[in-house]
Amino acid sequence: MNSQAPTLTFVSADTPDAQEAAQRLATLYGQERFEDADVVVALGGDGFMLQTLHQVMNSGRRIYGMNRGTVGFLMNEYREDGLRQRIGAAIGETIRPLRMHAQTADGRETDALAINEVSLLRQSYQAARLRISIDGHVRLRELICDGVMVATPAGSTAYNLSAQGPILPLDAPLLALTPVSPFRPRRWHGALLPNRSVVDIEVLEPDKRPVNAVADHTEVKSVVSVRIRESRDKTATILFDASHPWEERILTEQFPN
Repeated sequence: MNSQAPTLTFVSADTPDAQEAAQRLATLYGQERFEDADVVVALGGDGFMLQTLHQVMNSGRRIYGMNRGTVGFLMNEYREDGLRQRIGAAIGETIRPLRMHAQTADGRETDALAINEVSLLRQSYQAARLRISIDGHVRLRELICDGVMVATPAGSTAYNLSAQGPILPLDAPLLALTPVSPFRPRRWHGALLPNRSVVDIEVLEPDKRPVNAVADHTEVKSVVSVRIRESRDKTATILFDASHPWEERILTEQFPN
């Protein structure tokens, strides 16, 4: 990066608050074309941040989010003053997505990226029956549950946390394998895996107990098998205010007031 101030483009979620904020900021700081900007300023919530991260993957553009949504765990506080200074002092964190390869009962195959998690969820009133293999070795012959997910460090504070999964530091070389409402084995709470692991999940009794697979915003119905691994060639960079970096957010989440 050269010594000149980074060029900015403002993108927003489809809500009045986010769109109005984008218009005001573009007037204050200028609006570069999306493909030419150094930094994409995303205005919305965490869901919109995920969409934007997918758009800028491997482009070299960094993302600085400001919360105009609800939760905003991946976003910085919304303030209009001193934006260029905040971005200049921000701390960059590298995000690596998961690659999902899903196969359905009728032979269709789907590949998708997931920044948060890949989850398998029961499609009907009956619990799912799943077999889990890690690096080609069966580790759990039968898991009866509502679902199971593999979460990245970035996604460990999202659905994974709601399912009682562990919170991972963003630079941890780990993935979280977390069950959703496990029935058998009842005491299995999941596992922490090296981020180089390849996770294969086989759906047992797919006709009787159908299962969907979801990679962020991509859903595949009636899967029979899913392979999940961390991408080694896709990255995106997200910027956090130096006054509230990712490490502080993780500690705050683990030690609530």
